[in-house]
Amino acid sequence: MGIQPLHDWALIEPSEAKGKTTGGLFIPDTAKEKPVEGMVLAVGKGRWETPEEKSGSKPKKKQEKEEKIFRPTVLKAGDRVLYEKYRTTEVELDDKELVLVRESDVLGLLG
Repeated sequence: MGIQPLHDWALIEPSEAKGKTTGGLFIPDTAKEKPVEGMVLAVGKGRWETPEEKSGSKPKKKQEKEEKIFRPTVLKAGDRVLYEKYRTTEVELDDKELVLVRESDVLGLLG
């Protein structure tokens, strides 16, 4: 593995979009949507956030010291996930097309 994600980023191998409908019709590559399902290959340890980032309240004045809270990631390598298809960063590693996704853009774990 040549990439170790930092913070709350996850490296995901997208699943291939199906090339055939349930009725047996073939879908050309140009008509397939980008995949929204994939396998987590690696994940960062988590991110530091201020209470304001979590709650959405106004930031404190600069003179006041901001307390930060560490939020560890929930995802782990091997998880199958659904993620926001347009909120990714595409990367190529060992001739594979992979995506980097923030954990907050992952919609859920697949069973």
